[in-house]
Amino acid sequence: MSETHPQRRWPAEWEPHAGTWLAWPHAPATWPGHLEDARREYVEIVRALQGREPVRLLVANAAMEGAARASLVALGVDPDEGIEFLRIPTNDSWLRDTGPIVVEEHGDGARPTRRAVAFGFNAWGGKYPPWDKDLHVAALAARAAGLPVSSPGFVLEGGSIDGNGRGTVLTTESCLLNPNREAGRTRREMETRLARWLGAREVLWLGDGIAGDDTDGHIDDIARFVDAGTVVAAVCDDPSDPNEKVLAENLVRLRHMRDQDGKLLSLATLPMPPPHRIDGQRCPASYANFYLANGVALVPTFEAPSDARALAVLRELLPGREVIGIPSRTLVLGLGSVHCLSQQEPASL
Repeated sequence: MSETHPQRRWPAEWEPHAGTWLAWPHAPATWPGHLEDARREYVEIVRALQGREPVRLLVANAAMEGAARASLVALGVDPDEGIEFLRIPTNDSWLRDTGPIVVEEHGDGARPTRRAVAFGFNAWGGKYPPWDKDLHVAALAARAAGLPVSSPGFVLEGGSIDGNGRGTVLTTESCLLNPNREAGRTRREMETRLARWLGAREVLWLGDGIAGDDTDGHIDDIARFVDAGTVVAAVCDDPSDPNEKVLAENLVRLRHMRDQDGKLLSLATLPMPPPHRIDGQRCPASYANFYLANGVALVPTFEAPSDARALAVLRELLPGREVIGIPSRTLVLGLGSVHCLSQQEPASL
Protein backbone atom coordinates (compact mmCIF):
# COMPACT_ATOMS: atom_id res chain seq x y z
CA MET A 1 0.00 0.00 0.00
CA SER A 2 1.06 3.61 -0.51
CA GLU A 3 2.01 6.02 2.24
CA THR A 4 -1.44 7.56 1.88
CA HIS A 5 -3.09 4.24 2.73
CA PRO A 6 -0.97 2.50 5.36
CA GLN A 7 -1.51 -1.14 6.15
CA ARG A 8 -4.00 -1.46 8.98
CA ARG A 9 -5.15 -4.22 11.30
CA TRP A 10 -8.30 -4.12 13.40
CA PRO A 11 -7.47 -6.06 16.59
CA ALA A 12 -9.95 -8.68 17.70
CA GLU A 13 -12.04 -7.86 20.74
CA TRP A 14 -10.43 -10.64 22.78
CA GLU A 15 -6.96 -9.10 22.42
CA PRO A 16 -5.64 -7.07 25.39
CA HIS A 17 -7.40 -3.79 26.11
CA ALA A 18 -6.04 -0.51 27.38
CA GLY A 19 -9.55 0.27 28.57
CA THR A 20 -13.26 0.39 27.82
CA TRP A 21 -15.25 3.47 26.85
CA LEU A 22 -18.75 3.76 28.31
CA ALA A 23 -21.23 6.65 28.46
CA TRP A 24 -23.49 7.20 31.46
CA PRO A 25 -27.17 6.49 30.60
CA HIS A 26 -29.04 9.78 30.66
CA ALA A 27 -31.66 9.81 27.88
CA PRO A 28 -35.17 9.15 29.29
CA ALA A 29 -36.56 8.50 25.80
CA THR A 30 -34.20 5.52 25.40
CA TRP A 31 -35.61 3.73 28.45
CA PRO A 32 -39.04 5.38 28.80
CA GLY A 33 -40.24 5.05 32.37
CA HIS A 34 -37.37 2.69 33.21
CA LEU A 35 -34.19 4.81 33.22
CA GLU A 36 -33.32 4.12 36.87
CA ASP A 37 -33.79 0.37 36.42
CA ALA A 38 -31.59 0.51 33.32
CA ARG A 39 -28.90 2.32 35.29
CA ARG A 40 -28.92 -0.38 37.97
CA GLU A 41 -28.21 -3.00 35.33
CA TYR A 42 -25.67 -0.75 33.60
CA VAL A 43 -23.66 -0.44 36.80
CA GLU A 44 -23.12 -4.22 36.69
CA ILE A 45 -21.07 -3.68 33.51
CA VAL A 46 -18.85 -1.21 35.37
CA ARG A 47 -18.58 -3.55 38.36
CA ALA A 48 -17.47 -6.46 36.17
CA LEU A 49 -14.80 -4.35 34.45
CA GLN A 50 -13.31 -2.89 37.61
CA GLY A 51 -9.95 -4.41 38.43
CA ARG A 52 -9.66 -5.84 34.92
CA GLU A 53 -9.19 -2.72 32.84
CA PRO A 54 -9.71 1.04 33.10
CA VAL A 55 -13.22 2.35 32.50
CA ARG A 56 -13.47 5.68 30.68
CA LEU A 57 -16.95 6.91 31.51
CA LEU A 58 -18.33 9.76 29.40
CA VAL A 59 -20.46 12.39 31.14
CA ALA A 60 -21.72 15.69 29.79
CA ASN A 61 -20.77 17.92 32.72
CA ALA A 62 -20.07 18.13 36.43
CA ALA A 63 -23.72 17.61 37.35
CA MET A 64 -23.94 14.36 35.39
CA GLU A 65 -20.64 13.17 36.84
CA GLY A 66 -21.95 13.84 40.33
CA ALA A 67 -25.15 11.93 39.64
CA ALA A 68 -23.21 9.01 38.14
CA ARG A 69 -20.85 8.91 41.11
CA ALA A 70 -23.79 8.89 43.52
CA SER A 71 -25.48 6.03 41.64
CA LEU A 72 -22.27 4.00 41.61
CA VAL A 73 -21.73 4.49 45.34
CA ALA A 74 -25.35 3.59 46.11
CA LEU A 75 -24.88 0.32 44.24
CA GLY A 76 -21.60 -0.56 45.92
CA VAL A 77 -19.16 0.52 43.21
CA ASP A 78 -16.25 2.81 44.08
CA PRO A 79 -16.21 5.60 41.45
CA ASP A 80 -12.56 6.32 42.21
CA GLU A 81 -11.36 2.79 41.52
CA GLY A 82 -10.22 2.52 37.91
CA ILE A 83 -12.89 4.87 36.53
CA GLU A 84 -11.93 8.00 34.59
CA PHE A 85 -14.75 10.46 34.00
CA LEU A 86 -14.45 12.23 30.65
CA ARG A 87 -16.45 15.40 30.01
CA ILE A 88 -17.76 14.47 26.58
CA PRO A 89 -21.46 15.15 25.93
CA THR A 90 -23.56 12.52 24.15
CA ASN A 91 -27.09 12.30 22.81
CA ASP A 92 -27.24 8.68 23.93
CA SER A 93 -25.09 5.91 25.40
CA TRP A 94 -24.45 3.50 22.51
CA LEU A 95 -20.69 3.81 22.25
CA ARG A 96 -20.31 0.68 20.15
CA ASP A 97 -21.74 2.77 17.33
CA THR A 98 -20.56 6.27 18.23
CA GLY A 99 -17.20 5.59 19.86
CA PRO A 100 -13.81 5.33 18.13
CA ILE A 101 -12.64 2.12 16.47
CA VAL A 102 -8.93 1.69 17.11
CA VAL A 103 -6.67 0.03 14.54
CA GLU A 104 -2.98 -0.73 14.28
CA GLU A 105 -0.98 0.86 11.48
CA HIS A 106 2.08 -0.89 10.07
CA GLY A 107 4.51 0.69 7.69
CA ASP A 108 8.14 0.52 6.54
CA GLY A 109 9.09 -2.10 9.13
CA ALA A 110 8.48 0.33 12.00
CA ARG A 111 6.79 -0.63 15.23
CA PRO A 112 2.99 -0.66 14.82
CA THR A 113 1.18 2.45 15.99
CA ARG A 114 -2.43 2.91 17.03
CA ARG A 115 -4.94 5.15 15.30
CA ALA A 116 -8.60 5.83 16.03
CA VAL A 117 -11.06 5.80 13.17
CA ALA A 118 -14.04 8.12 13.65
CA PHE A 119 -16.66 6.89 11.21
CA GLY A 120 -19.72 8.97 10.43
CA PHE A 121 -22.92 8.46 12.41
CA ASN A 122 -26.52 9.30 11.51
CA ALA A 123 -28.53 7.63 14.31
CA TRP A 124 -29.07 4.34 12.46
CA GLY A 125 -30.43 5.86 9.32
CA GLY A 126 -31.83 9.09 10.75
CA LYS A 127 -34.21 7.36 13.15
CA TYR A 128 -33.47 9.31 16.34
CA PRO A 129 -32.68 13.00 15.96
CA PRO A 130 -30.77 14.86 17.18
CA TRP A 131 -27.39 13.15 16.90
CA ASP A 132 -25.24 16.28 16.78
CA LYS A 133 -23.29 15.35 19.93
CA ASP A 134 -22.91 11.67 19.11
CA LEU A 135 -21.41 12.59 15.75
CA HIS A 136 -18.34 13.99 17.56
CA VAL A 137 -17.94 11.39 20.32
CA ALA A 138 -15.46 9.17 18.49
CA ALA A 139 -12.96 11.93 17.78
CA LEU A 140 -13.28 13.51 21.24
CA ALA A 141 -12.88 10.21 23.09
CA ALA A 142 -9.89 9.23 20.98
CA ARG A 143 -8.16 12.55 21.55
CA ALA A 144 -8.79 12.24 25.28
CA ALA A 145 -6.92 8.92 25.09
CA GLY A 146 -4.06 10.56 23.19
CA LEU A 147 -4.78 8.76 19.93
CA PRO A 148 -4.47 10.27 16.44
CA VAL A 149 -7.80 10.32 14.62
CA SER A 150 -8.87 9.77 11.02
CA SER A 151 -12.40 10.42 9.72
CA PRO A 152 -13.28 8.33 6.65
CA GLY A 153 -16.33 10.44 5.82
CA PHE A 154 -18.97 7.71 5.61
CA VAL A 155 -21.39 6.18 8.10
CA LEU A 156 -20.42 2.93 9.79
CA GLU A 157 -21.51 1.66 13.21
CA GLY A 158 -19.27 -0.59 15.29
CA GLY A 159 -22.16 -2.94 16.01
CA SER A 160 -22.55 -3.63 12.31
CA ILE A 161 -19.16 -5.35 12.00
CA ASP A 162 -17.26 -8.08 13.85
CA GLY A 163 -13.67 -9.10 13.17
CA ASN A 164 -11.20 -11.88 13.92
CA GLY A 165 -8.09 -9.69 14.11
CA ARG A 166 -6.60 -11.33 11.03
CA GLY A 167 -8.54 -9.62 8.29
CA THR A 168 -11.95 -11.32 8.22
CA VAL A 169 -14.98 -9.13 8.92
CA LEU A 170 -18.56 -10.32 9.47
CA THR A 171 -21.44 -8.01 8.58
CA THR A 172 -24.99 -7.96 7.21
CA GLU A 173 -26.45 -6.82 3.92
CA SER A 174 -29.53 -5.38 5.64
CA CYS A 175 -27.46 -2.84 7.55
CA LEU A 176 -24.29 -2.06 5.62
CA LEU A 177 -26.04 -1.78 2.25
CA ASN A 178 -29.05 0.10 3.58
CA PRO A 179 -29.70 3.32 1.64
CA ASN A 180 -30.64 5.07 4.90
CA ARG A 181 -26.91 5.03 5.70
CA GLU A 182 -25.93 6.19 2.21
CA ALA A 183 -27.75 5.92 -1.09
CA GLY A 184 -26.28 3.64 -3.74
CA ARG A 185 -23.91 1.61 -1.60
CA THR A 186 -22.59 -1.59 -3.13
CA ARG A 187 -20.86 -4.62 -1.69
CA ARG A 188 -17.70 -3.92 -3.65
CA GLU A 189 -17.55 -0.33 -2.45
CA MET A 190 -18.01 -1.32 1.19
CA GLU A 191 -15.46 -4.12 0.92
CA THR A 192 -12.95 -1.64 -0.49
CA ARG A 193 -13.65 0.77 2.34
CA LEU A 194 -13.34 -1.94 5.01
CA ALA A 195 -10.04 -3.02 3.47
CA ARG A 196 -8.68 0.51 3.51
CA TRP A 197 -9.79 1.54 6.99
CA LEU A 198 -9.85 -1.73 8.95
CA GLY A 199 -7.47 -3.92 6.97
CA ALA A 200 -10.22 -6.33 5.91
CA ARG A 201 -9.02 -9.07 3.58
CA GLU A 202 -12.27 -11.03 3.53
CA VAL A 203 -15.78 -9.66 4.16
CA LEU A 204 -18.46 -12.21 5.00
CA TRP A 205 -22.05 -11.11 4.35
CA LEU A 206 -25.02 -12.42 6.32
CA GLY A 207 -28.60 -11.47 5.51
CA ASP A 208 -30.98 -9.86 7.97
CA GLY A 209 -31.10 -9.10 11.68
CA ILE A 210 -33.35 -10.10 14.55
CA ALA A 211 -36.84 -8.95 15.48
CA GLY A 212 -36.98 -5.71 17.45
CA ASP A 213 -33.57 -4.52 16.24
CA ASP A 214 -33.84 -0.89 15.13
CA THR A 215 -30.35 -0.89 13.61
CA ASP A 216 -31.48 -2.72 10.44
CA GLY A 217 -29.60 -5.86 11.44
CA HIS A 218 -26.42 -5.37 13.45
CA ILE A 219 -24.14 -8.38 13.41
CA ASP A 220 -23.51 -8.22 17.17
CA ASP A 221 -26.97 -9.67 17.83
CA ILE A 222 -26.49 -12.48 15.32
CA ALA A 223 -22.99 -13.98 15.00
CA ARG A 224 -19.65 -13.26 16.63
CA PHE A 225 -16.07 -14.43 16.38
CA VAL A 226 -14.83 -16.10 19.58
CA ASP A 227 -11.40 -16.89 18.17
CA ALA A 228 -9.65 -16.36 14.84
CA GLY A 229 -11.39 -19.31 13.18
CA THR A 230 -14.61 -19.83 15.17
CA VAL A 231 -17.95 -18.05 14.93
CA VAL A 232 -20.78 -18.55 17.39
CA ALA A 233 -24.16 -17.97 15.76
CA ALA A 234 -27.50 -17.32 17.41
CA VAL A 235 -30.23 -19.82 16.55
CA CYS A 236 -33.94 -19.93 17.38
CA ASP A 237 -35.87 -23.20 17.75
CA ASP A 238 -39.35 -21.67 17.83
CA PRO A 239 -40.99 -21.88 14.37
CA SER A 240 -43.55 -19.27 15.39
CA ASP A 241 -40.83 -16.70 16.05
CA PRO A 242 -39.72 -14.60 13.04
CA ASN A 243 -36.13 -15.02 14.23
CA GLU A 244 -36.21 -18.75 13.47
CA LYS A 245 -36.14 -18.35 9.68
CA VAL A 246 -33.75 -15.38 9.61
CA LEU A 247 -31.18 -17.04 11.86
CA ALA A 248 -31.48 -20.39 10.07
CA GLU A 249 -30.74 -18.70 6.75
CA ASN A 250 -27.72 -16.94 8.22
CA LEU A 251 -26.46 -20.24 9.64
CA VAL A 252 -26.66 -21.83 6.18
CA ARG A 253 -24.50 -19.03 4.80
CA LEU A 254 -21.99 -19.37 7.62
CA ARG A 255 -21.51 -23.09 6.92
CA HIS A 256 -20.06 -22.22 3.52
CA MET A 257 -17.95 -19.25 4.55
CA ARG A 258 -14.17 -19.15 4.63
CA ASP A 259 -11.72 -16.88 6.41
CA GLN A 260 -8.97 -14.68 4.97
CA ASP A 261 -6.81 -17.75 4.33
CA GLY A 262 -9.54 -19.72 2.58
CA LYS A 263 -10.25 -21.97 5.56
CA LEU A 264 -13.82 -22.94 6.43
CA LEU A 265 -15.05 -21.35 9.62
CA SER A 266 -15.65 -23.49 12.68
CA LEU A 267 -19.20 -22.95 13.91
CA ALA A 268 -20.94 -23.13 17.26
CA THR A 269 -24.52 -22.17 18.07
CA LEU A 270 -25.95 -20.02 20.81
CA PRO A 271 -29.61 -20.21 21.86
CA MET A 272 -31.87 -17.21 21.65
CA PRO A 273 -33.87 -16.16 24.69
CA PRO A 274 -37.64 -16.34 24.39
CA PRO A 275 -39.33 -13.23 22.96
CA HIS A 276 -38.77 -10.39 25.40
CA ARG A 277 -41.29 -7.55 25.57
CA ILE A 278 -41.52 -4.50 27.78
CA ASP A 279 -44.69 -2.41 27.73
CA GLY A 280 -45.73 -4.36 24.62
CA GLN A 281 -42.53 -3.64 22.68
CA ARG A 282 -40.46 -6.52 21.26
CA CYS A 283 -36.87 -6.00 22.33
CA PRO A 284 -33.80 -7.37 20.51
CA ALA A 285 -32.71 -9.70 23.30
CA SER A 286 -29.73 -11.81 22.24
CA TYR A 287 -26.90 -13.54 24.07
CA ALA A 288 -24.67 -12.76 21.08
CA ASN A 289 -24.48 -9.19 22.38
CA PHE A 290 -21.65 -10.17 24.74
CA TYR A 291 -18.52 -8.09 25.34
CA LEU A 292 -15.00 -9.51 25.66
CA ALA A 293 -12.81 -7.51 28.05
CA ASN A 294 -9.53 -8.43 29.76
CA GLY A 295 -9.99 -11.93 31.15
CA VAL A 296 -13.77 -11.76 31.11
CA ALA A 297 -16.87 -12.10 28.93
CA LEU A 298 -19.88 -9.99 29.89
CA VAL A 299 -23.05 -11.68 28.65
CA PRO A 300 -26.54 -10.17 28.74
CA THR A 301 -29.08 -12.29 30.63
CA PHE A 302 -32.85 -12.00 30.73
CA GLU A 303 -34.09 -14.13 33.67
CA ALA A 304 -34.99 -16.82 31.15
CA PRO A 305 -34.42 -20.60 31.32
CA SER A 306 -32.10 -20.25 28.31
CA ASP A 307 -29.69 -18.03 30.28
CA ALA A 308 -27.87 -20.98 31.83
CA ARG A 309 -27.44 -22.78 28.50
CA ALA A 310 -26.10 -19.65 26.79
CA LEU A 311 -23.58 -19.04 29.57
CA ALA A 312 -22.49 -22.69 29.41
CA VAL A 313 -21.92 -22.48 25.64
CA LEU A 314 -19.77 -19.39 26.02
CA ARG A 315 -17.78 -20.86 28.90
CA GLU A 316 -16.90 -23.80 26.68
CA LEU A 317 -15.95 -21.53 23.77
CA LEU A 318 -13.94 -19.08 25.89
CA PRO A 319 -11.68 -21.21 28.11
CA GLY A 320 -9.62 -19.26 30.60
CA ARG A 321 -12.03 -16.32 30.49
CA GLU A 322 -14.51 -15.68 33.28
CA VAL A 323 -18.06 -15.55 31.89
CA ILE A 324 -20.32 -13.18 33.83
CA GLY A 325 -24.03 -12.70 33.25
CA ILE A 326 -25.14 -9.06 33.16
CA PRO A 327 -28.85 -8.55 33.95
CA SER A 328 -30.26 -6.90 30.85
CA ARG A 329 -34.03 -7.22 30.96
CA THR A 330 -34.35 -3.44 31.22
CA LEU A 331 -31.20 -2.42 29.34
CA VAL A 332 -32.53 -4.09 26.21
CA LEU A 333 -35.59 -1.82 26.26
CA GLY A 334 -33.16 0.70 24.81
CA LEU A 335 -32.89 -1.73 21.85
CA GLY A 336 -29.33 -2.71 22.68
CA SER A 337 -27.37 -4.37 25.44
CA VAL A 338 -23.88 -4.96 26.82
CA HIS A 339 -21.92 -4.95 23.56
CA CYS A 340 -23.88 -2.03 22.13
CA LEU A 341 -23.04 0.11 25.16
CA SER A 342 -19.28 -0.57 25.21
CA GLN A 343 -16.30 0.15 22.99
CA GLN A 344 -12.81 -1.16 23.62
CA GLU A 345 -9.49 0.58 23.30
CA PRO A 346 -6.98 -2.09 22.23
CA ALA A 347 -3.68 -2.00 24.09
CA SER A 348 -0.43 -0.98 22.44
CA LEU A 349 1.70 -3.85 21.22
